Amino acid sequence: MAKRHIFHPEQKDKDFVIGAYSDAIEVDGTVYLSGQGPVDFATGTFVRGTIEEETLQTLHNIKCLIEAAGGTLDDIVKCSVHLADIKDWDRYNKVYSEFFTGVRPARITVQSGLGFGIKIELDAIAVLSK
Repeated sequence: MAKRHIFHPEQKDKDFVIGAYSDAIEVDGTVYLSGQGPVDFATGTFVRGTIEEETLQTLHNIKCLIEAAGGTLDDIVKCSVHLADIKDWDRYNKVYSEFFTGVRPARITVQSGLGFGIKIELDAIAVLSK
């Protein structure tokens, strides 16, 4: 089994890490994307704003990573979403539904205590098309 490390393509500083994990890992055509939040990888700073703004940045990061792995959003089969406040569900879901159309990924959304003052974190699993 060979693992391929996928870096966020906008990440200028490859040493910018918050924890001991990879942005994404590809193994045999399956891509595992670590929890992504509203980080602007070009500057290494969090984008803090409305749930819509943070969801947009988070999904932008997911899209960048899956494309860096050689896939598309259509290849994502499962998402796990953590919201700091579950009352934001309707507003986050509206933005999310604009990114995923057609057959949408399986998904769970839960309220969680998130660090760094962010409102959303999302991880995903994708199976790359052959």
